[in-house]
Amino acid sequence: MIKRLFDVDPWRVSSTKLDRADKRLQESLTAIGNGYMGMRGNFEEGYSGDSHLGTYLAGVWYPDKTRVGWWKNGYPEYFGKVINATNFIPIEITVNDHKVDLAIDEVKDYKIDLDMKKGILNRSYTWVKGEIEVRFTFKRFVSAALKELAVIEVTGEVLKGSATIVFSPKMDGNVVNEDSNYEENFWLEMNRVSGEKSSLTTKTIENPFGVEQFTVTTMMETVMENYEERTFSEGFMLVEENITYTLAVGEKAKVTKFVSVLTSRDVQPEDQLTKAAEILDQAIALGEEELEAQHVAAWQERWHKADVVIEGDAESQQGIRFNIFQLFSTYYGEDNRLNVGPKGFTGEKYGGATYWDTEAFILPMYLAVADETVSEQLLTYRHNQLSGAFHNAKQQGLQGALYPMVTFNGIESHNEWEITFEEIHRNSTIAYAIYNYTNYTGDESFLKTKGIEMLVSISRFWADRVHYSKRNECYMIHGVTGPNEYENNINNNWYTNTMAAWTLRYTLGSLDKGSSAIMNELDVTAEEKAKWTDIVQKMYYPRDEELNVFVQHDTFLDKELLTTNDLDPSERPINQHWSWDKILRSCFIKQADVLQGIYYLNNEYTIEEKEANYNFYEPMTVHESSLSASIHAILAAELGKTEKAVEFYSRTARLDLDNYNNDTEDGLHITSMSGGWLAIVQGFAGMRTFDNKLSFKPFCPKNWTGYNFMIKYRKRLLHISVTQESVSVRLEEGEAINLTLFDQEMLLTDEVKSQLQ
Repeated sequence: MIKRLFDVDPWRVSSTKLDRADKRLQESLTAIGNGYMGMRGNFEEGYSGDSHLGTYLAGVWYPDKTRVGWWKNGYPEYFGKVINATNFIPIEITVNDHKVDLAIDEVKDYKIDLDMKKGILNRSYTWVKGEIEVRFTFKRFVSAALKELAVIEVTGEVLKGSATIVFSPKMDGNVVNEDSNYEENFWLEMNRVSGEKSSLTTKTIENPFGVEQFTVTTMMETVMENYEERTFSEGFMLVEENITYTLAVGEKAKVTKFVSVLTSRDVQPEDQLTKAAEILDQAIALGEEELEAQHVAAWQERWHKADVVIEGDAESQQGIRFNIFQLFSTYYGEDNRLNVGPKGFTGEKYGGATYWDTEAFILPMYLAVADETVSEQLLTYRHNQLSGAFHNAKQQGLQGALYPMVTFNGIESHNEWEITFEEIHRNSTIAYAIYNYTNYTGDESFLKTKGIEMLVSISRFWADRVHYSKRNECYMIHGVTGPNEYENNINNNWYTNTMAAWTLRYTLGSLDKGSSAIMNELDVTAEEKAKWTDIVQKMYYPRDEELNVFVQHDTFLDKELLTTNDLDPSERPINQHWSWDKILRSCFIKQADVLQGIYYLNNEYTIEEKEANYNFYEPMTVHESSLSASIHAILAAELGKTEKAVEFYSRTARLDLDNYNNDTEDGLHITSMSGGWLAIVQGFAGMRTFDNKLSFKPFCPKNWTGYNFMIKYRKRLLHISVTQESVSVRLEEGEAINLTLFDQEMLLTDEVKSQLQ
């Protein structure tokens, strides 16, 4: 059921309704970030009703002890979790000794507005009490130009009566997590200072796992004019000030709070106070207007490369821009120690910093919309954590490297056995990401060095994890969970087997490209290569000849094969209504599984194979993973099922805006937010690149007038425009390039046009 809180607007997420019943949903949808820090759309003045206060810092986390009563060998010792950090946005307000609280107070002319083009959150309302009316406006942003800086501005204007208004900027470290805190506070107070530059320094509590403790200093300085009184105070994990104004009708008061945030990831604890003060001095010297201009300019540059313009469908336009905005708010490649968290800066669910989602769904988009360095940073992140992957494999008694399902530092930190032990298909997606990067960019430098080291290590894992079935004379992989997490501990998941064999095949084909120094270190023996070749040639792939489909796993066809039309709508999503036992016994599929493999290895399957498998599996797929719709949109578009493709695009692009899965109040689905872009570019526009050939085969959705986007491809910038009648591809930057448009090869020197087929 669609739950829409905000108006449809091409560049904004805005509403004139104060929806107290869905406050958490509003907070998720108006979250902002800059890749370094971010927060939910909480109210500066506070809110006494139901709310989820959340401020998060990239790379700052805590290893919480895995708490299960049935510990097994190889189980992760801890569950890695992002932790709520010092709340630095508050500017509480009192009017004539009454604390302003939108949970209970009367207000009118309310508006909240997230300007995605500029990366600024605005809010305003008229506060009413008796004969007094005061208009309050709020503006905040976390700078895309100076990552450690946040700016929060509040203005009050008396419309009726007179008012004594007290603004109380504060920083509060008394925060907890909502996910699984066990009544535990993750922060220690190290230092606090109240005054012109108030500061709070906190440190994560000790842990028994040797994971570093993080020290964070948050410092604020407030700029204001013509105030009557200013006082400072402090308490445990708290610093604040009170700024008093007495205003008559028509008079205004404005306070601007500048906040600098530093962590021990970048600045040693003993240097943080000095550095934080320097950042504030720099910011205040520049002034709020210049800081905002620099911030907006940074966003403008990002949008220039990545914007997708849709004509004739405002809902679709808002959806794709919301996705791009939230992705770039979470990660833009500045730091290869970071990755894309499943909730970004919008919530705590799922705990970990990164899943396989990044390599599977986000890397393909970043390759095309940002500089190559951004995608290379994502791969470098995984190479930096190769030692953790060796540890994970060793924990399972296996050779080679097993990349984690969830991690901050490379060590597996997920606390569900069916994920940790069995969803090992993630290992092949790391290998596929190396292929994807190399294939798209044409640059083999990463493959030759870091990449080949990763590939060999992953291949050694697969060679040890498979087993040979003498009875069937083939290699098999038992005891796994495929991408469809609604089936656990199954044998011979087609996707897992297929991608394991592909990884070995790709590694074998890449060995002669590795640098001699690294190949000497790796010492891949002839015996190893022979074993890998044997596995590739003799891997078992479940298939049903009568149905002409790849079978999801050995016993899938033994289930009662229903379709989603057989489900009672009141029981959907099934993961919120059914027991896990019932889900596991059903045929219903959480997300693309077999179809995920067909998407990856698209050029290896015939159109008939794609059609048969799509027609068989899609009707059983409930799409209760945020990752599902985009893959189905791409394949549906390729198969000419344009209406289904558009339906799936809408689902992925507006998943959170329309709260499709009834869970957005927990935070946004950040790692699926490339899905709308993939659906348009790889789906509607049919972009493919194989064997150094770039091709397009576009169509335009019936309810769209047209759409256009730009992609970076091998040192070139291309502009693609599609209408109901025609398509054009224009070379914006770089040298001429060969491409294929509707199966016709041509040389692009400036612009080519073609009629839609």
